[in-house]
Amino acid sequence: MSLKLTHLSIRAPSGNVLIRNLSLEIAAGEIVTLMGESGSGKSTLLNAIAGHLPARFALGGDIKLNGQSLLGHRPETRHVGLMFQDAMLFPHLSVGDNLAFGLHSRIKARADRRARVEAALTQAGLQGMYARHPDSLSGGQRSRAALMRTLLAEPAALLLDEPFASLDADRRDEIRAFTFEHVQRRAIPVLLVTHDPADAQAMSGRVQAL
Repeated sequence: MSLKLTHLSIRAPSGNVLIRNLSLEIAAGEIVTLMGESGSGKSTLLNAIAGHLPARFALGGDIKLNGQSLLGHRPETRHVGLMFQDAMLFPHLSVGDNLAFGLHSRIKARADRRARVEAALTQAGLQGMYARHPDSLSGGQRSRAALMRTLLAEPAALLLDEPFASLDADRRDEIRAFTFEHVQRRAIPVLLVTHDPADAQAMSGRVQAL
């Protein structure tokens, strides 16, 4: 398995080129960090890979996941997980129901879905919090819940958009280590974009400037 970008270019509606001729291949189980300042096109790049790039942007080159081009595929058929710095838990759902939202549609039995969510909550150190409201969680707990929701969807690749930036200093190391452990366990290609060198160091992989 691999995520491969070939001569990828993205031009904004203004005509400004945000990404120019980027080629990058990430193997299964590998974490690659792209470093760039605010406005360098990091989030735009991840949106292009995940299928969320607005039509007014011009996209050139190719994006392949496991040898298949993703261009022209809807976001929900790309099997790419995307996690932002804001945990973005749904406020109208409980913590457990937020995680259940990520489960694949093939898992239909209510008991099976509940068991998978409970197991994920335990892995995240959130056991007993199924019925809790997302607003009752700390920042670190919200980040762990958001990551587990993303992983429950069984993505074939994972994109991380500065997921630690909103955390206080005491929580960053904890959530970095938690994220690293769980993405390594899945053995899928992971692309992290950040402006923080400590994120790149914590993920222990290749680092490339954007």
